[in-house]
Amino acid sequence: MPRFATGRHKAIAKALTLLLPGAPYADIDAIRTEASQRRMADLPPSIAVWLTTLAHVRHQHTEYDALMDEGYDRDAARFFVLDAVNEVLTRWRATRLLDPDDEG
Repeated sequence: MPRFATGRHKAIAKALTLLLPGAPYADIDAIRTEASQRRMADLPPSIAVWLTTLAHVRHQHTEYDALMDEGYDRDAARFFVLDAVNEVLTRWRATRLLDPDDEG
């Protein structure tokens, strides 16, 4: 967190702590950075953290990118990595898991 944290940065840090109490620091730091980006500024901090977490886990901890490279479309690739995403979230003691019907 920056030395002079804004209210938004504090809200993102709190949302991360609540959502991912057991996530490794390197992952938390990457998610915090992405959730703090200008393109996420219109979203509530908890939503920005959730969406950023899903993208981070999908790209860094699953075969999602390989499936996309093999020609699967986004929805199919997301379907095939759903269980792997939830396994990571469970390891991190996440307070929420990805539901197959979520748009995330």
